Amino acid sequence: MKKITLNILETGYYTACFGMMMGVTSYAYIDPSVTTYAIQAVAGVAVAVGAVVGIYWRKARRKINDKLGIDENRNKEVEADVIEVTEEK
Repeated sequence: MKKITLNILETGYYTACFGMMMGVTSYAYIDPSVTTYAIQAVAGVAVAVGAVVGIYWRKARRKINDKLGIDENRNKEVEADVIEVTEEK
C-alpha cells in the first residue's frame, strides 16, 4: 500500500481552500447595473470565442481544400472591369 504524505505547503493549501468553502454567508444587494455588466461580459466572451472559432475554421477549411485540390472559386462568375469614359463638349 502506498503511504500518502503531505508537506506543509500542501496542507496549508488544502486548509485555505476548505476555509474559503466554509465562508460566512454574505447578505448584499446586487444592483441591476451589476447584472447588465455581467451580461455584457458573457456576451463579449461569446463574441470573442465565436470570432476565434470562425477564423480557425476558415484556415482549416482552406488547408483541407488545398490538400484535396478543391478550388472554392471555380463556380463564381467574375465580371470584367469595364471603364467607360465619355467626353462631354
